[in-house]
Amino acid sequence: MSALPTYRWRLAPDGLATRRQLRAMGLRPGGQDVAAQLERPRRRRGPLVAYLYRIDRARPVRPMTPARRAALAAAMLARRTCPQCRQDRGYCIPRSLGMCVTCHDTPASSSS
Repeated sequence: MSALPTYRWRLAPDGLATRRQLRAMGLRPGGQDVAAQLERPRRRRGPLVAYLYRIDRARPVRPMTPARRAALAAAMLARRTCPQCRQDRGYCIPRSLGMCVTCHDTPASSSS
């Protein structure tokens, strides 16, 4: 097993990009292996690592089909719907609360 080439933050050679950079170019890794990695030093918890992919091997992003668009809309609706009051709140329900902020802040009724 060979080690990945490692570059310091902002010093990667041309022709390599992270997933986010590829996406901004309208590309995706397309099944290729990681070509190198970036390391950004941090004082605590060790270095931050970002994987790099070759731009020349990247493929175009798949187009959004009507079925994928509908599935994404349904998933986002489920994330915005409060399980307590069953209303679409217009924001993603925080997992830490498990319900919308209004339901969380409203005291529970005394009659159960």
